[in-house]
Amino acid sequence: MIRADEIAGAALRLCIEANSILPDDVMASLTKAADIEESELGKDILKEIIDNDIIACRENVPMCQDTGMTTVFVELGQDARIVGGNLMDAINLGVAAGYKAGYLRKSVDAEPLFDRVNTGDNTPAIVHVDIVPGDKLHMEIVPKGAGSENMCALKMLKPADGVEGVKKFVLDTVKSAGGNPCPPVIVGVGVGGNFEAVALMAKKALLRRVGSRNSDPRYAALEEELLDMINATGIGPQGLGGRVTALDVHVDYMAVHIASLPAACAIQCHAARHKGVTLG
Repeated sequence: MIRADEIAGAALRLCIEANSILPDDVMASLTKAADIEESELGKDILKEIIDNDIIACRENVPMCQDTGMTTVFVELGQDARIVGGNLMDAINLGVAAGYKAGYLRKSVDAEPLFDRVNTGDNTPAIVHVDIVPGDKLHMEIVPKGAGSENMCALKMLKPADGVEGVKKFVLDTVKSAGGNPCPPVIVGVGVGGNFEAVALMAKKALLRRVGSRNSDPRYAALEEELLDMINATGIGPQGLGGRVTALDVHVDYMAVHIASLPAACAIQCHAARHKGVTLG
């Protein structure tokens, strides 16, 4: 059994930790980027980013003032039993408490077009639940800011557009974004599925470890090619020019309708924050 209050407590803690502790793979990639960056300004920017992230971790404060809209990826074991409350309610209770306890900026408006009144606690979170084998619950908290989120894109390509069409779409998206998503970025690419599935796939691809490659060698080669293409744009750190525009590109795919080729490009800023826990 997994208690609802245990889920809420974990969400509270993860919201604070995710906003202040950069994953080790991202920190390592920033350090590598600072070593290989040829622009002196770009190198200085990367060093400032690294120093900022070290201070955030040491002082337990947010690494960025935009503490994001909270996305939560849940893998729920089919044999797990949640007691003492509802899963969604527990997550939102934890997010609300975490953003209050951690003095994190509340960035969620209850309605998008007319009133845009802030909810005051950064809820509701965007929660995605996958049912998996077992009796555990894994929860990954992803606070993603609007600077990078606003630069994401989706396009319903035609099958005839093929690999070249996907490459053009991704490169055009990154070029159009320029310095807005605070590069160096991580780029998640989804290919296949349908309209809603491809966007979720691209967002999930951002959670893969920097430097990891798709198990299909064709897609692994595509990841490397896209990374080289993006870094050849010269956008550079914070959009001010340089060799390192992206830390990595992750491409994932799934089955697709014979008449479709959906593609989505999710862009994550250098503050590639996420933190997870397994309960039960």
